[in-house]
Amino acid sequence: MAMWLHNSCLLLLLLLAAVGLQARLILPQDDGQLETKGTFVGTPRVDDNSASNYRLPNNTAPESYTVELWTNVHNGTQAFNGSVKIDLQVLELSSSITLHYRQTSNFTATIISRDTVSPVAIELDVATDTVREFLNFTPKVETVTFAANTNWTLSILYNGTLRSDMGGFYISRYTDDDNVVHYLATTQFESTNARHAFPCYDEPARRANFTITIHHDPSYTAIGNMPVNATATSSGVTAFQTTPKMSTYLVAFIISDFESTGGELNGLPQRVFSRKGKQDQQEWALWSGLVVESSLAGYFGVPFALPKLDQAGIPDFSAGAMENWGLATYREQYMWWNKQNSTINLKTNIANIIGHEYAHMWFGDLVSIKWWTYLWLKEGFATLFSYESNDIAFPEWNTYQIYHVNDYNSALLNDALASATPMTHYVQTPSEISGRYNTFSYAKPASVLFMFKNAWSDPVFRLGLNKYLSKNQYTSCDEWDLFASLQEAANEQGLTLPTTVANIFSSWSQQAGYPLLTVERNYAAGTFTVKQQRYVADKEATNQNTWYVPINFATASSPDYRNTSASHYLLNVSELAITDAQIGSDDWLLLNKQSSGYYRILYDNQNYRLLAQVLADQPYKLHARNRAQLLYDTYIFLTTGRLGHSTLFDLLTYLRNENEYAPWSTANTILTVFDRYLRGDEQYSHFSNFVVEQIDDIFNRLGVNEIPGEHYLNNYLRVVLVSLACQVGSESCYEQSAQKLKQFLLNGIPIEPTVRTQAFCGGLRKAEDDIYNRVLQNLGSSADATDRSLFVSSLGCSQVPSQLETFLSSSLDESNGLTDSERTSLLNAAYSRSEVGLTASLDFLESKWRDYAQLNGSTKPVDLALRGIATYVVSEKQQTRLNALVEEVKTNGPEYVNDDLSTTVDTRVKANLDWLAVHRDPLITWLSAYHTKDNGSPALTTSLATILATTLTLLLWQLF
Repeated sequence: MAMWLHNSCLLLLLLLAAVGLQARLILPQDDGQLETKGTFVGTPRVDDNSASNYRLPNNTAPESYTVELWTNVHNGTQAFNGSVKIDLQVLELSSSITLHYRQTSNFTATIISRDTVSPVAIELDVATDTVREFLNFTPKVETVTFAANTNWTLSILYNGTLRSDMGGFYISRYTDDDNVVHYLATTQFESTNARHAFPCYDEPARRANFTITIHHDPSYTAIGNMPVNATATSSGVTAFQTTPKMSTYLVAFIISDFESTGGELNGLPQRVFSRKGKQDQQEWALWSGLVVESSLAGYFGVPFALPKLDQAGIPDFSAGAMENWGLATYREQYMWWNKQNSTINLKTNIANIIGHEYAHMWFGDLVSIKWWTYLWLKEGFATLFSYESNDIAFPEWNTYQIYHVNDYNSALLNDALASATPMTHYVQTPSEISGRYNTFSYAKPASVLFMFKNAWSDPVFRLGLNKYLSKNQYTSCDEWDLFASLQEAANEQGLTLPTTVANIFSSWSQQAGYPLLTVERNYAAGTFTVKQQRYVADKEATNQNTWYVPINFATASSPDYRNTSASHYLLNVSELAITDAQIGSDDWLLLNKQSSGYYRILYDNQNYRLLAQVLADQPYKLHARNRAQLLYDTYIFLTTGRLGHSTLFDLLTYLRNENEYAPWSTANTILTVFDRYLRGDEQYSHFSNFVVEQIDDIFNRLGVNEIPGEHYLNNYLRVVLVSLACQVGSESCYEQSAQKLKQFLLNGIPIEPTVRTQAFCGGLRKAEDDIYNRVLQNLGSSADATDRSLFVSSLGCSQVPSQLETFLSSSLDESNGLTDSERTSLLNAAYSRSEVGLTASLDFLESKWRDYAQLNGSTKPVDLALRGIATYVVSEKQQTRLNALVEEVKTNGPEYVNDDLSTTVDTRVKANLDWLAVHRDPLITWLSAYHTKDNGSPALTTSLATILATTLTLLLWQLF
């Protein structure tokens, strides 16, 4: 279904992780995923197909559907009428036929044989099972049964109501520039919602043909999976051509007054639909769709199967994006882009989302899954090929760096949790199915597939996918079908594997987690040993989990990253000695070329020192993604007590020579966490000076202004650099951002959309009062919701106490045009940004907490504010002030807070102080030593050089 928006895909920010004190630095993230279908976590079920389970009985099978719907959605009417005729085959002697339904009613049904010359319609009784959402049809005449291997047409009339929750067949709306409301009816059937539009066999393997006709107002049009059947279509009646055999959840139709933009590439027409007046913003989605489809068809060697391909942007669309065959649907904001107002990140995200949904046209649509057990078999491929299709279509983007900092790292974080489940995991009820739309169906399988794409070589992987798609088109598969195709490809390409593809791949798909590879070098012999066990946060925990792990490596004498094929395998055993390496004792060793393998790697201290040295001297000797992952793994090992602070920060000192996005994005994640905890420390300047020293050179090269013709990822890198540099107090960042903001406010020079948020925040950190007040006034007067949100978050960036006092006090001014939700968001904008902002927030609440509490009685804003502040309290002084404030509010205004306020505040503050108890002193010690060395060595070196030069001059003068 919908993909993971990488989003914006903000990489794994900071806050409080769950497992133990030392693992608190980063919270595993699942929120980049577009599709949110549930949160069920439980033990796997047994697929027993018993009478009590939620699977349909296997006594009948559908062959085709003829669906006819009547709707007056043009005037907002939600009632609709429906008729469905299902050609089905009876597979075993039966007295009843069972289908799915949801929230439909008033059924009348008959069935007629297709095996007799003059059949007579048989009237049916209809019974419902509301728990399992079954419709059970039995003949009114009890003696009538359905013999095995007979063919029938089941006809059903029913009534329904367009839903308002963005599921099934539902109503949506938008308001145009003239404030006129326009209604539309659209669909979102994955995973179990087709049954709301018409009774059906609502399981992915029950593929059938669909012929759909929709009756609607003549002022509206209808689009669906297939082109319009012109012969059967007339004014107010749209009939579609019959689909190939397909799954019910992929059926789609939209009845609206949308307008479209169209194009064609390689004989395939494509259109983009959305609300009127937005056609000028659809061109990028259209162009991306054209080239992405071509890229995918070329890679798979299998043409797109339908005669047309449409995209549509829906005003209300909870799923984010959906791969309906021939009619992909999206939230409309994921389709609109223009150069003047949209960011480069959005441009990339749109192409990436299209890549995800279009990849589904093959994986999930052309070849579907047998059951939701194998959801990863379509979502994993779609996630991987959202990047691969973009890499083919837009090679200058270097899109796998984006993959690395988003889906790859998200998978590693979430798959380390105790709650992780295998990729292949049986579920049954609709809520259980919804719970499978998570890391383990998207990011993890994408990472595992990417690993084998590299380990077995792209030609083998590509041929295997071609065989899988060609052999299984219009049918449903499980993972063993994929493994068989990949094995066949490996055999044909002459790839010798140590065991079968099925053995190797299933070790990754059928167990949760991933390996921690511990590398032990024998420096004298030039060899090394690799040990594996499942990675968990607790370094003392033992487990016996093993995988078939593909390994490759680079060394100082062979820093070649082009060939990512596996040179060795850990064959589902705990240890492997690699004796053919012959690595010099002074040479560094790096496993996992291009960071393509799905595992973490722990080295010995000497190898870390060698890696730190090459990073400092020649960082280009390590691939950019390896540099990023080396930092991230080291950071994770620090948080779990496997490595010390010096190892991580020795590596980080190379950053002054780094100019790539993935390493800097990773470093930003790490350094932002440390900044978050140290910002209230009296020695904070040691940390901030260290970061400024690393970042200033690259920041000054890129600056805050976009550079024509620069590398595409520099746009991403600039966002990271401006955010981090200004956060830690870079004067250069303050000055450039302030100048950029001033030029915009006073001279109307536009700020590029990609850096607008960063320019406003950085520009307001130490802004002059007139500039600050101008933005504050714009907040009250702007009618643009996006601008108002930007102004709120940016005004909180100020480091000037008097400005923050004015800003926070505006929450109580009822004449300034702020909405209720905006008034209660100002505090968060301040206390989450800096120590100055947190102090200003405490100052404000200490004097005005009662007024603030009365802003909105139902949400208890002062309770929320105190809890939020507790998250950022990192000193005993702040803790004392907060505790006193909490007690005052509880004593004098208990109605404004919840009973568990003190407990929550104490827990959050204690967690922060516990973190500092572990990490603060060793980090400050390292930073102090670093600055002493950094400040002393150059002066000493200069002095010695001067003395030596003077001595040499005197000697030469005396000699000659």
